[in-house]
Order: sequence, then C-alpha cells, then structure tokens
Amino acid sequence: MNTIKNLHPTNKKWWHDKVAYQIYPKSFLDTNGDGIGDLRGIISKLDYLKELGIDIIWLSPIYKSPFVDQGYDISDYYAIAEEFGTMEEFDELLAESKKRGISIIMDLVINHCSDKHEWFKKALADPDGEYADYFFFREGKNGNPPSNYRSYFGGSCWEPVPNSNKYYLHMFAKEQPDLNWENPTLLQKLYDMINWWLEKGLGGFRIDAIINIKKDPSFPDYEPDGDDGLVSCWEMVEHVNGVGDYLEELKKHTFEKYDAFTVGEVFNMKGDELREFIGEDGHFSSIFDFSAACLSDGKHGWYDSPSIEFKKWRETIIDSQLRNQNYGFESNIIENHDEPRGVSRFLPEYAHTPSGAKMLGTINVLLRGLPFLYQGQEIGMQNAKWNSIDEFDDISTKDQYHVAKEAGLSDEAALEACSKMSRDNARTPMQWTDGENAGFTTGTPWLKVNSNYTDINVKNQEADAHSVLNYYRKLIALRKSDEYKSLFTYGEFVPVYNDTESIMAFYRKDEAKCVLIAANFGKEPASVTLKSQAARILLSTRPDGSVQIDTTSAPKLTLDSCEAVVIEF
Repeated sequence: MNTIKNLHPTNKKWWHDKVAYQIYPKSFLDTNGDGIGDLRGIISKLDYLKELGIDIIWLSPIYKSPFVDQGYDISDYYAIAEEFGTMEEFDELLAESKKRGISIIMDLVINHCSDKHEWFKKALADPDGEYADYFFFREGKNGNPPSNYRSYFGGSCWEPVPNSNKYYLHMFAKEQPDLNWENPTLLQKLYDMINWWLEKGLGGFRIDAIINIKKDPSFPDYEPDGDDGLVSCWEMVEHVNGVGDYLEELKKHTFEKYDAFTVGEVFNMKGDELREFIGEDGHFSSIFDFSAACLSDGKHGWYDSPSIEFKKWRETIIDSQLRNQNYGFESNIIENHDEPRGVSRFLPEYAHTPSGAKMLGTINVLLRGLPFLYQGQEIGMQNAKWNSIDEFDDISTKDQYHVAKEAGLSDEAALEACSKMSRDNARTPMQWTDGENAGFTTGTPWLKVNSNYTDINVKNQEADAHSVLNYYRKLIALRKSDEYKSLFTYGEFVPVYNDTESIMAFYRKDEAKCVLIAANFGKEPASVTLKSQAARILLSTRPDGSVQIDTTSAPKLTLDSCEAVVIEF
C-alpha cells in the first residue's frame, strides 16, 4: 500500500472522535402516561445509550412552543415545554449525562421563532414600531404580497399583518415568522440566549435551517416554477451572498468562547464554500452530509420522488467523502427526524432485514466524519404502514398530500407518496418492547406506533446476541477502540471496487494501518480480488463472525447478499 498524506488536523478538538445520537423527545419514552415522551424518559435511558457507545446526544427542540411544527416554532427560548418536563429536570439530565461522559447538544432555531413569541406579539401590536424590525414587515405590491415566494411548507411566504397594509415573511409555516438578522438589537438578544445555555453546561448545538438567515431585503421576484405563479423561497437564498459574515459573528460572540461543538443543517451552500463552513477555522465544527438524501428529491414534490439507485448512491457517498476530507469533518446520517427511515429509503425491499440494517450501519459508522445515529436506527426501525392521510401529524406531509392531489394523483397514489417520504416515519414512537404501545407509553401515544414493533424492539434484541442492536454496539466499539480510534477518526477514505455492480467498499488508511470496509448491496453473492492477504477480521455481519476468502490463488473475498465485513491488512 502506498504511503499517504497525514490527514490529522493541527488543531485536534474534543469532538473529533465522538459518536452522536439524535433523540426526538416527543417519541423517545413517556414516563407519565400522557402519550408524549419526556425528559424523565431520556434520563432513564442514559445507561442504554452509554452501553451503545454514544458520546453526544442531540435533543430535538424541547423549548416552550405551540408545536405547530413540532417545536421548531419557539415561543420562549429560555423555557422548557411543560410537555417534556421542567428546567430542573433538564439540569438533572445535564448532570447525569456528564457523569457518563456524554455531552448534550440542543437544537438552535434562530432563523425564525413562533408567532406566539413576545417579540412577535409586540410587532403585531405596532407594525411600525421597534419590534416589527425584529422581523420582515413589508408593504404589498399592487394589492399583492411583496414578492412571489413560496414557503417550504407551501403557499405564499407572506402573511398579511392584521389592521395594516403590510405583510410579514415566513419561509416555513405562517406561525413561524422569520427573524431579521440585520437588526443589531435582535442579534445581541440571540447571542445572550445562546451563551445562557452554554453557561449551563451545554456541549453545543445543532443549528437549524441556518442558511435561510441571509435575505435580500429588496425581496425581488423570480421566474415562477409552478402553476401557482410562485417560486420556491430557496431561489432567493441561492441568489444572495454574505451569510458567512453572519455566521462568523455568531461564532465569535458565542460558540468560540466555550469550545462548543456545532453541527449545521446546511442546504443551498455554494460549491466553493465548504472550507469556510467546516475548515479548521470554519463557521461550524461540522455540517450534515445530505448528499445521499437529496437523491430522492422530486422535481415537484414527494409524488415524483425517484427511487434511489445503488450505483448513484455509491457514487454520491464517494464523491462527498473525497471532497470533504480535504477540508474537515462532515456528520454522516442515514436518517433523522426530517427524513424517512434509512433502511426503507436506501435499501431495496429484499434488504429490509436485520442483515440489511447491519450492512447499512457498517458503511455509515465507518465513513470519515462524525456518525450521527437517530433513535431506533440501532434496532433497524423502518417506515410505518400508513392507512390514511388522517394518521399523519406532520405539517409538511399534509402539504405534500395536497400537492400530489393537485397534480392529478388519486387518493391512493398521493397516500403512497407520503407514506414513502413522510417525516412521521421517523417520528413514530421508539420501540422498546413487544408489549402495549411498544413500551413507549402507558397512555395513548401522540402518533401511532409502527405495527412491526412486536418484531423490531429493544427488549427482544437485547436478548439476541446476533441482533442489529448488539451488532451496532460492536460496530461502535470498534470505531472507538484504542487501537483503531485514530484510524477511523483521521484516516483517509479511499474508495475501491466501485466498478462492481453491487459492492460498496473503501479503505480507511493512515501511516500505520489499512482497513477495508466492504458490503454487498446486491441480491446475489458477489466477489472481489483482494489487494493482499487479509491479516485480521475485525468485524463481520455473519452470526459466526466469519468471512469467505478463497486463498487458493489470488485472495478472493465473496460476500453474500447484505453481508458486510471489516478487514485489516
């Protein structure tokens, strides 16, 4: 093997070698029987997460909120929603996590707030006053809204201000007015709030929808991209420059002072900006790699969302890895609270099995970058079976159902499109047991439990040495082991065998070690010739831990369908 360049950063950070886990609190574990997960439930499962190998927990929003968009509409940044518990319980969660060497990061939602926030109430009361400038209040044009932008959730981005000739901007729901980052008073209040949480001992933040903070204050019209005469609001986001100035000021006034870990939800980034975002002096510690998830983006909505082809997926992952390792660390996901389940999305139906879940996990966890698991991923949770649009809670799903219907799809076809792509697939309650409501609640769950909970649950997998859960424990333990931690953190990503029909494979290499990760996504066995004799089997998805290598001539590795191996040379 050739000697490779040293990819160790000159400035090592505490978070470089960590494994993270996202909790969607509403669906994690309910301890008081109201059907909604709570902080007490999270505290009770800290030992479970520690045994899994988790170092960082990302909590989806737990702030006070009307929950129009599941807590991403915040009415008080300094308060815990009573549905989840109290500030005292949050402080207990911080303390108990710290005892176990686990850092807590929270969602930071600062592109917009709730229309029930005190700032917005005051703005509505005086549309020409001080608080109106915390938002974007604009007069209409010729009896129409100020511009022809369509919100991410459908319909105009502009909502009339009552008793006024003005409109306010909302790029998401009308109950989520966008904040005006041009206002220095508002910015200082946001900085103060962020620092208040970091002073509490928070490890950092996942930063929501952050590219949207930069607006063109003239709000020009663009060519419509739909029959409604509107254009998606991201068109304005992609045309405007200067978001980096905002992000540098944000970092300087907050995160940098606390050595906080930050991971950005960054869409619409321009091609040459990667170094600015995740370089050693980047705006954020990391950003999520959504490149594979974007493969199922439809041109008009979920109803024309394409299925993900293996070769395109492989090519996308490889390209992203090769690009990112030149600059810094991205965070790797196969699912989160905004995406359908990874097993259902990225694997063909024959691979919707424990073997398929292990295989997909092996690739995800051993890529270069920070692995982010989402609750239930470690047991191979899948999309639910949805029988009616009425079963969904998600605002985006309901909008996409109407989009599909307006495009001429039948009720059945529109439901099928939503069933495949809905965010609620990831939000069904965590499957702890095979008992009532999957052990999530003793009450009525806020969202239906996936009907496969009797087969896929933590309790059954705890007792099965060959389960997806126990495989994930071994997989994460390998990544974090003293012997291989440096390799899997800083080692180079080198793709191999990408001319095959069904194998995804790559080396992780440094000056001392070379490890092959290989998986067969095909329905039939597949073989490749190894570069040299294998020295050591580190992990195999086979129950007996074996690997098929024929050494009679040139060493040949054969992988069964949905088999993955990790081999050191």
